[in-house]
Amino acid sequence: MTMKKILTALLLIFPSILYAQKALTLEECRQMALSQNKDLVQQRAKLEMAGYDRKIAASYYFPKVTALGTYQHTGGGFSLVDDTSIPQFSGLGDRVNEARTSLMQNIQNILQGDPQLAQQLMQNPGFQQAMNKLQTSDIADAVNQVGSSVDKAIDDAIHPDLENIYVGVISVQQPVFVGGKIIAGNKMAKYAEQLARLEYDGNYDEVLVTVDQAYWQVVSVAAKKKLAESYSTLLHNMLANVEVAVQEGVSTEADALAIRVKSNEADISLTRATNGLKLAKMFLCKQIGLPLDSEITLKEEGADVIPVPAAGERKNIDKIIADRNETQRLELASAIYKQKVNIARADMMPQVALTANYFVMNPNMNHGFKNEFGSNWSAGVLVSVPIFHGFEALQKTRKAKAEATIYQSKYEDACQMINLQVTQLYQQQDEALERLATAQANLDVAEENLRTATVGYEAGVIDSNTALGAHTAWLKAHSEYIDAGIEVQLNESLIKKAEGSYTSDLQTK
Repeated sequence: MTMKKILTALLLIFPSILYAQKALTLEECRQMALSQNKDLVQQRAKLEMAGYDRKIAASYYFPKVTALGTYQHTGGGFSLVDDTSIPQFSGLGDRVNEARTSLMQNIQNILQGDPQLAQQLMQNPGFQQAMNKLQTSDIADAVNQVGSSVDKAIDDAIHPDLENIYVGVISVQQPVFVGGKIIAGNKMAKYAEQLARLEYDGNYDEVLVTVDQAYWQVVSVAAKKKLAESYSTLLHNMLANVEVAVQEGVSTEADALAIRVKSNEADISLTRATNGLKLAKMFLCKQIGLPLDSEITLKEEGADVIPVPAAGERKNIDKIIADRNETQRLELASAIYKQKVNIARADMMPQVALTANYFVMNPNMNHGFKNEFGSNWSAGVLVSVPIFHGFEALQKTRKAKAEATIYQSKYEDACQMINLQVTQLYQQQDEALERLATAQANLDVAEENLRTATVGYEAGVIDSNTALGAHTAWLKAHSEYIDAGIEVQLNESLIKKAEGSYTSDLQTK
């Protein structure tokens, strides 16, 4: 096993041990959450699918080439013409013999009717030679053979052997004009890919905000736990001192009882803070993909002061609307439905395509359907003109226009809601910063008051109730300071999301 595989196995088996060795920063938690979030994985797959759809739409610009091969076995018996209309030559020799015999009989009848002519012809050597040849010649067999050959040739010609047919075709079709449907389809696919990217960015923003909230919740609860520990320790020390004072007769039992009640309340608050911190860390572990029982530590977890984000320049509302994920998605959706209008309108327009075919066939139709392969080709123009389809395309066009109007209205409404949201968040942040400044001033006063009360109580010039009041005021001031600081951090995260300031990892690739 290689060292890389060993380290990978350790990361899978002991993640909590490894991450417990260092304090996690907010950015590290964000990256861990982004790398394992199931919604983002699904959105990446959808974006990849949208990219394939865009490439599929682009393929319609190119010609379609198709190859087709087929074999057919038929029952035969094909005839190119009606068999009854074909003359027969098989008995031609016999008919020639009959004609010769009839000719000789007619000559004899003539000669018998005219003895003088018969005597003259009989004295003619040529006539005698011709008569002898007519009597002795027999061409019936030869002519019958020729007639049979002619009949067979004619039969083969008009009855081709089509029992086994082989056909192969290569077809090419190139669209020339389809009413703008291909152009509109490509634009729609491009917009759909951009829309898938924006949906990914929207989930990306949600993940960041969720992690930020979980992170600062841990910091808040950890700070309050630390505060509860300090308060509990302070009260336990105070209780020990007052018990000694009671034994010496300096303090009363009522003073000890009052401090003991406060001490018990502080212990309960500490227990709640401990349990709350455990739950907050479990929730953060879930968001960043670690086992829920992982022992993690955050960078700001033990800080005495909650860090305040640097105040940046606030965006113009027009810039915010342009950068917001929701408005960009609505604009794309509106653009998609406008292209749907173009596609629906294209169904009412003529469509023109160039076609070309090259095919081979056995029997060869170029050579009298002989049992051999022959080839041919064809080229042409295919024109389709819609005439009447029950106004289907027209209604589709009107529907697409109505859908586009809906999304335009949604876009205008979203712009108003974004303006309201951002204004509200800016006001909340201003108020949170004021509360933080006030909480800081109150905390300074409470700490000085606590210091004075503690010194006075130890010197015996301040009673326990006054000291407890100072402790309670300090606890409240510190808690309000923590809440104000966390609220500023959470508002800052929400403002970045509302301003569209988050940049997803896809945009940096």
